[in-house]
Amino acid sequence: MNENGVRELIIIGGGPAGYTAALYSARADLEPLVIEGFRWGGQLMITSDVENYPGFAEGIMGPQMMGEFRRQAERFGAEFVTDDVTRVDFSKRPFRVWIGEDEYQAKSVIVATGASARQLGLESERALHGRGVTYCAVCDAAFYRDKEVVVVGGGDSAMEEALFLTKFASKVTVLHRRNEFRASQIMLNRARENDKIEFITSVVVEEALGADEGKLSGLRIRNVETGETSEVPAEGLFVAIGHDPTTKLFTDQLDHDEAGYLLTQPGSTATNVEGVFAAGDVVDHTYRQAVTAAGMGSMAALDAERWLAAREGHAGTALTAPRAEAAEV
Repeated sequence: MNENGVRELIIIGGGPAGYTAALYSARADLEPLVIEGFRWGGQLMITSDVENYPGFAEGIMGPQMMGEFRRQAERFGAEFVTDDVTRVDFSKRPFRVWIGEDEYQAKSVIVATGASARQLGLESERALHGRGVTYCAVCDAAFYRDKEVVVVGGGDSAMEEALFLTKFASKVTVLHRRNEFRASQIMLNRARENDKIEFITSVVVEEALGADEGKLSGLRIRNVETGETSEVPAEGLFVAIGHDPTTKLFTDQLDHDEAGYLLTQPGSTATNVEGVFAAGDVVDHTYRQAVTAAGMGSMAALDAERWLAAREGHAGTALTAPRAEAAEV
C-alpha cells in the first residue's frame, strides 16, 4: 500500500480461485487484500469428502481444504477481510471497492466470486445436502457405485451428469418437469440409448425422503398434469438445473455473456477493463472444478503481476515476463 492508501491488488472472492490468486500474488510481494465474503470458501464449504483434488490421496473435507488454502496465502502476507463487497467502481484507476461505507482502493483487481448451483428450494433438500443430495456428478459419483440415483433437470448438463453417473450407479433416473427437453438432440439421444438411464417426465420433486434418518432413501414426486404423487427409490439425488455466477456487482462494468459469466480475453484472465482480471467459476461454466478454479486463480495473479510491472516500467521482473530461451524456440 502506498502513502495514499492505494494497494497493488484487491482480490474479491474467497474460493479456490481467490485463495490461489492470493497465494501467488502474496509470494510476489504484492501484499493483496482479499475481501473473501461472509461465505468464504465457496461451494467447497458445503462439500464433504473431496477425493479428486491432487495431493490428497486419502481425500479431504471441503471446509478443511479451503482452510488450508486460506492459511497458506496468509502465511505469505495476504490480508483478509471477511465481509461482502457492496459496490465497485472500475471506471478509472485507482479502482474503488466498497464494503458498506468503507472504501478500499487498488491499482488492480481480481474478481473471483464464484458461482452457485441452483437448488430445488426444498427444506428436505437442504437437510440432506451432503447426505445423498449433491450438485456435481464429477465430484461425487464415485460415492454411489452400484446404487440407484436420480438426476433432476432437462438440459445438456443434466444429460452429461446422467451419462457420467452410469459409470458408477446401477440405475439412473432422470426427472424433468416437462415432456420436452432443453438438452441438445445429440445429448438427449445418447442418454436415451443408455440402458442404465430411465426417464420420468412431467414431474416435480416435492420432498427428499430420509431426513429423519440422516440419509436419502428416495423422493416423493408429483405429476404436474394429474397431480398424482408417487415415490422413487434413490440413494443419491443430483440436482442439475443450472448454476448462477456471482457477478451482479460487476455486469454493468465488465463484459459478460447472456448468463452473466464474465468474459476474458483469449489466452488471458484480463477483462475488458485494463487492470481488472477474472478467474474461476465467474468465467468458467464448462468445468466448474476446484482444481480448474485454482489454476485460473494462479493465472490471474500472474497476469496482474505482469500488468503492474509493465505499468511501472520493469516488465522483465514479472514471473510471466518473456524469457530469452522461449524466444529462441
